[in-house]
Amino acid sequence: MSPIMYERLWEALLDTLIMVGASGLIALLAGIPLAVLLVLTSPGGVLEAPRFHKIAGSIVNAFRATPFIVLLVALIPLTRLITGTTIGIWAAVVPLSISATPFFARIAEVSLREVESGLIEAAQAMGCRRWHIVRHVLLPEALPGIIGGFTITLVSMIGASAMAGAVGAGGLGDLAIRYGYQRFDTTVMLAVIVVLIALVSLVQFAGDFWVRRLRAR
Repeated sequence: MSPIMYERLWEALLDTLIMVGASGLIALLAGIPLAVLLVLTSPGGVLEAPRFHKIAGSIVNAFRATPFIVLLVALIPLTRLITGTTIGIWAAVVPLSISATPFFARIAEVSLREVESGLIEAAQAMGCRRWHIVRHVLLPEALPGIIGGFTITLVSMIGASAMAGAVGAGGLGDLAIRYGYQRFDTTVMLAVIVVLIALVSLVQFAGDFWVRRLRAR
């Protein structure tokens, strides 16, 4: 590849990192409270509310069941309202975040449900408030699983960001489509694939490292 193409590849990688980083942060900050809420309001939960739990679960499932490319198009009006545009990396952050949040919330919910009920009952017997139970029992015990789930979410978001690039979001997907596919440049296509594989491997390695470290404590 030419020096110019290497520069474009580097810029596309930075765009992808910004998209995934910003969307991942939003999914993390929104997904954990959503997961906690789903666990607490479930039948037998600390804040048992079956009707609310059913409605919230149905909404989460609806977003999870919608393919990302369909969600990307369906959210164009909302994306334009929030960002003022429908192209570029920041426009892609909106559908990426909305797609990743329920996905991550369900994974985190599973980790929270795996916390032994005896620990929660012991905390209740000691007079702990609900917030203290969440902060000092549920989240610390489920943290390795939550980090593992967030790693899976980030990997999925990297793939989704490449898909978003096909519709003008920028990043590695946009580079692969414009130069690798439309201009029949196999070298560019292979370079993008290698970078994506390396990025996914790095994220997975970092996630697995922290999971092992937390479980070893």
